Amino acid sequence: MYSSMYLFYQMSYSLKILLFLGFLNLLPVSGLVAQSWTFVKEKDGIKVYTRRESNSTMKSFKGDVTFKASLQKVYSMLGNDKNNDWWDKAITDVKVLGYKENKYIQYYLVYNLPWPFKKRDIVTETTITTKTVSGVRIYTAIPLPNKVPEKSNLVRIKEFKQTWTVEPKDNGTIHVTLEGSVNPGGSIPAWLYNMVITEAPLKMLSSLREKSLSGK
Repeated sequence: MYSSMYLFYQMSYSLKILLFLGFLNLLPVSGLVAQSWTFVKEKDGIKVYTRRESNSTMKSFKGDVTFKASLQKVYSMLGNDKNNDWWDKAITDVKVLGYKENKYIQYYLVYNLPWPFKKRDIVTETTITTKTVSGVRIYTAIPLPNKVPEKSNLVRIKEFKQTWTVEPKDNGTIHVTLEGSVNPGGSIPAWLYNMVITEAPLKMLSSLREKSLSGK
């Protein structure tokens, strides 16, 4: 009886965190420590990898997928300040603090976690760079400190590293890689984060691909 109740609690707890981590994957960063990636699984053409960083108890993640879609549409979904309708619906507040087309976006975001977790907020600047010859476009985000004062009723996310890399291939196909790591702060333990982190790149890459192919 005790073990069954514990398993149910753990699964419920993990689902709540998974929703939160899915949102964080939208906040595109490079600069990860160079270590070997370990292949974890593949689902619907999306491959997922993890690795343990030397300076953190929380694993980094990476996912990649290749699909055929409009390159400009994928660029716009990741780099236009108005294209956030494919983001997690639990984001209750989105404010654009600064934007220059194909250069950078500054966001302030509030994420509503289910009880008993406190809401999180995050301030980020995403810089956009394009390699002229290859056409590879990289969306790199870092925390933007001192831009928005912290609030006592929210947990501020201060540590995260993520990168979206969009690489055009032959025959109109596109290769997209998402990698990063994040410390969600507060009372979320590292073991739980590491247990569910492989689902996060699956969720976000799948959403990006689906929206890119929707024609809307």
